[in-house]
Amino acid sequence: MTTVDPTPTSLPAALAEPTVPVRRGWIALIFAANLGVWMAFFTPIQVLLPQQIERIAPDGKEAMLAVVTGLGALAAVLANPLAGALSDRTCLRVAGREFGRRHVWTAGGALLGAAALVLLAQQRTVLGVTLGWIAAQVCFNAMLASLTAAVPDRVPVAQRGGVSGWVGIPQALGLVLGVVLVTAVVTGTAAGYLAIAAAVLLLSLPFALLTADDPLPRAHRPALRPRALLASMWVSPRHHPDFGWAWITRFLVQLGNALGTLYLLYFLTDEVRLADPEGGLLVLILLYTAGLAATAVVAGRLSDRSGRRKVFVIAAGGIMAVAALLLAVAPVWPVAVTAALLLGAGYGVYLSVDAALITQVLPKATDRAKDLGVINIANSAPQVLGPAISAPIVVHLGGYPALYATTAAVTVLGSALVVKIRSVP
Repeated sequence: MTTVDPTPTSLPAALAEPTVPVRRGWIALIFAANLGVWMAFFTPIQVLLPQQIERIAPDGKEAMLAVVTGLGALAAVLANPLAGALSDRTCLRVAGREFGRRHVWTAGGALLGAAALVLLAQQRTVLGVTLGWIAAQVCFNAMLASLTAAVPDRVPVAQRGGVSGWVGIPQALGLVLGVVLVTAVVTGTAAGYLAIAAAVLLLSLPFALLTADDPLPRAHRPALRPRALLASMWVSPRHHPDFGWAWITRFLVQLGNALGTLYLLYFLTDEVRLADPEGGLLVLILLYTAGLAATAVVAGRLSDRSGRRKVFVIAAGGIMAVAALLLAVAPVWPVAVTAALLLGAGYGVYLSVDAALITQVLPKATDRAKDLGVINIANSAPQVLGPAISAPIVVHLGGYPALYATTAAVTVLGSALVVKIRSVP
């Protein structure tokens, strides 16, 4: 369970465990805010950045895109926990009125991130695109850190599985809606960036403006010392073993997800030999999203009602591993369709329940956003390691059957290690 530092007086609302269930309106607003930020993350990577880089450097587009997205991922890894730590320490007073410690980061990240996308649309050099994307990643990761912390800040433990399911759906839905927005609704790279910037503001600002955000009394604000702040990014697994195991399980499952999805287009082209691999990939993404949406909230609510988390995480890992093994043993289109549905369904269960579990093993209430930022490294790092691991497997160590068998093994290991967590059933 989440622990807090003992104090001689009662804890302020910003640090106390929430007991009042959040309402549907609050869930709808945080759903929309997360949808905005995930559209901003995925749409440039999938559509806008490749188009922009191809126009600037057509002969070296693959290498240049890798540089841009790689540096953006590095910025994300650094910005998320740092912004979370600063959010944990935010005490804002304007004209005698106190503001909460989260919404200023949500609104500020949305506004500055949208501005970064507008500037990115105007870039005509690889350096300009790189700097613009790094700026956008920093802003949107600051926004994501505050949104992630809103769940343990406001949602009681008994409601977190269901709410985490709603918060998780935008991770897949954001990609689908973003791609539709910039390909079917507007045309052109610059118009696409402007449309995503507008979507971020329209979807995210209502949550920051219309929901409560408890202020942090200055007496409870942790000291802001740069060296101590950097040192706090290390959460000792010896002193907080459940948090350490939660990080490892998240890292391994996300690594399995990265291994299984990175070369999916090439798999459809070279192994399945689909006549229209790009169209097939879109079908698989839609099926994956449907599977995720169908299970995320249901599994989260079932986990809330039973009070159990680990059995759902283990089952989710098993479902995702089955999907990967199907691709390994039968690389044909009907099996790929089935695997996409299974992978989405399993990931939906995992996404909602594991997110709720993690909020229950955070070391301190005073460091919720920072510690969730550390957890988010387990989401980002596999996107960097995935290509380094999967490429040698596909080229030298057995091809796609070996890749998807490895995906299954890593996913099962990650989900099974959740049994090491002792404080959550």
